[in-house]
Amino acid sequence: MFAMDFDITIGSFRLTMLESVVVTCSVENLADTATITLPGAAYNRALEVESKIKEGDAVHIRFGYDAHLQELPVEFEGYVESIATDDGSVKIRCEDEIYKFRRDLKNTVLTSVSVKELLEHVLRELDGFTLSCDYEFNYDKFTIYEATGFDVLKKVQEETRANIYLRSSTLHVHPQYAETGRTVIYDFGMNIEKSDLKYKDARKRKFIATVEGTDSMGKAVKVTKGTPGGDKFTIKLPGVSDKATLERRAEEELKIRAYSGYEGNFTGWLVPRIEPTDIVELRDADYEYKKGKYYVVAVETAFSSTGGSRKITIGKKIG
Repeated sequence: MFAMDFDITIGSFRLTMLESVVVTCSVENLADTATITLPGAAYNRALEVESKIKEGDAVHIRFGYDAHLQELPVEFEGYVESIATDDGSVKIRCEDEIYKFRRDLKNTVLTSVSVKELLEHVLRELDGFTLSCDYEFNYDKFTIYEATGFDVLKKVQEETRANIYLRSSTLHVHPQYAETGRTVIYDFGMNIEKSDLKYKDARKRKFIATVEGTDSMGKAVKVTKGTPGGDKFTIKLPGVSDKATLERRAEEELKIRAYSGYEGNFTGWLVPRIEPTDIVELRDADYEYKKGKYYVVAVETAFSSTGGSRKITIGKKIG
């Protein structure tokens, strides 16, 4: 039986007791988050953590197996976003560096602007961040009015379907599945504890995507891509008239919906370490058809006195 250790500091306060912590990382959620749950009382006395921690405090979370505290792997770094104490326990919700994007921006209207130029404008106001962007998407007009940096990122992600996430102080904006990390092996007979994966066949999942934009005069501009006879759906992008941009948006949506392979998630233990953008290589000695390489979309890591686990959500099969 492996011993479990944790080392969690919030501001200058180091936790000495813990019910659980859940760290969620995803290329689809903008912010990586952590939820720390503490008992509401210890030794029949209220913890009164509100007097020790506050919103905006820096958070450092380490946990793992059989290690001295200085050797425990870092699972999350960020800031306290909120504190709730209304269900008999104390829940501390934390965000990564995206927390700093919740600052108000100056009102402005940007015309004929690419996503890269738009986000460079945002980062100049926020200061302290760099940009890695290879996503080509053009707006005829983008209005920033009574909005935060987070609001702009959320709107861009919803309209482009780009993968947007932070790594340290670098904001990454990429087409789906473009940025890949290392390959991590998971075997159904060895290190997969639970599986909720379902196989889907692209031949049975046909789609037709229509993306509708508007030019500066309000005239509709439309592109359609997909497989004849497929299920139809429409995406509206006001303020976008560039046909190449509209086609790219349709292609990004079809990437998600139309591929052969597994979808869903599976659960393993804390080892091996894995994170979004990594490639998971699934192996099964008994069923050859289950083998394949998949893009990791999200990882939810849970830790408590009863053990630790990682729930891995996969995206498109890429090999």
